[in-house]
Amino acid sequence: MTRRGFLALSAVAAAADTAPVKLGIDLFSIRSQKWTPFQFLDYCASQKAKVVHFSEVRFIGSLEPENLRAVRRHAESLEIEVEIGMKSICPTSKMFDPKAGTAEEQLTRMIAAAGTVGSHIVRAVLGSMEDRHPGPIDRHIESTVKVLRNMRSRVMDSNLKIAIENHAGDMQSGELKTLIEEAGRDFVGACIDSGNPLWTLEDPHAALDTLHPYALTSHVRDSAVWRVPEGAAVAWVRMGEGNVNIDEYVRKYAALCPGRALSMETIVTAPRIFPYRDPKFWEAYRDIPAWEFERFEAIADRGTPHKIAPASEKEDLEASLQYTRKLLNL
Repeated sequence: MTRRGFLALSAVAAAADTAPVKLGIDLFSIRSQKWTPFQFLDYCASQKAKVVHFSEVRFIGSLEPENLRAVRRHAESLEIEVEIGMKSICPTSKMFDPKAGTAEEQLTRMIAAAGTVGSHIVRAVLGSMEDRHPGPIDRHIESTVKVLRNMRSRVMDSNLKIAIENHAGDMQSGELKTLIEEAGRDFVGACIDSGNPLWTLEDPHAALDTLHPYALTSHVRDSAVWRVPEGAAVAWVRMGEGNVNIDEYVRKYAALCPGRALSMETIVTAPRIFPYRDPKFWEAYRDIPAWEFERFEAIADRGTPHKIAPASEKEDLEASLQYTRKLLNL
C-alpha cells in the first residue's frame, strides 16, 4: 500500500470512530417470523435498533392508513425510525408483478404509505440476476428510468426519495449509478447492499466507492467467496465470518455516509456457484469490466470453503448485530 493510500484509510478509520451511524434491522433478516409489525418493532427495540427497514409490504401488514398510523405511533413510542420498501418497479423485469397494477400505480401507493408511516424513502428494486438472462440489463435500466421520470413530480411533492437497491445480482454499482443519474439524482438515490455486488462478480468495496455519494440507506451482511472447479462460490454468512474485509467496509460506510442507516440484512445461505469457466456463462455478463472481475477473483483466491452451521434467523441476526456494535463502538 502506498503512503497516500495508508493515510487515506487511516482517515476513514478515524472518522468512523466519531461519525454518527444509525444501526438498523432489515426485517428480511427475520422473514420467517409470523409477527405483526408491532411485534417486529418490539423485537427490534429489544435489540436496540435505531431504524427498522420494512423492506416488503408483507412485513408492515397492509398499506391501510389506519394500520400505518398505528405503526408510526408505536415506532415513535420506541424512538425507532421507520423505512419502507417494495419489490420491482421495472415493468420488463421477471420480478415485476403486473397484477398489482402498473409500476406507477404501485409507486403511488407506496409514496402515500411512506408519508403516513413517516418514512423518508421508498426502497425499490429493478429485479434480480434473472434479468441478465438473456439481457441486456440496459433495457431494464431504461424501463426503470422511464417509470421514475414519470413519478418525479409526485415524489418531489411528497418530500421523499426513491432508494433503488443493487439487488440480487441485477446491476453492478456503475449500472445503478447510471440509472440514478438518468432518472434524476434530485429524487432518486441508492440503497447500498454489501452482499449483492458479489452476485454480479463485483467487489463490495468497489460498489461502496461508486455508490456512497448516492446513498440514502443500506443493507449490510458479510460474505464468503472461494474458488471451485467451475469458477467461484459465494455464500452469505454472519458478520465477521466472511473474507470480503467487512470490517473495513462498515467503517468506510460509517465515515462516508454519516447519518444514514446501516441496516443488518443477515441472510445465511448455502453457496451459490458462479461457473465462469463455462463460456456460456458470460452471455449475461459481457458488460462486466475486466478490472472489476479481477478484484472479484482476488477475493476468491484468498477464500476457503465455508461450512454453514445450522442456526435460526434470530441467532444469526443477533450474532451479527453484536459483532457490528463492537466494531463501531456502539
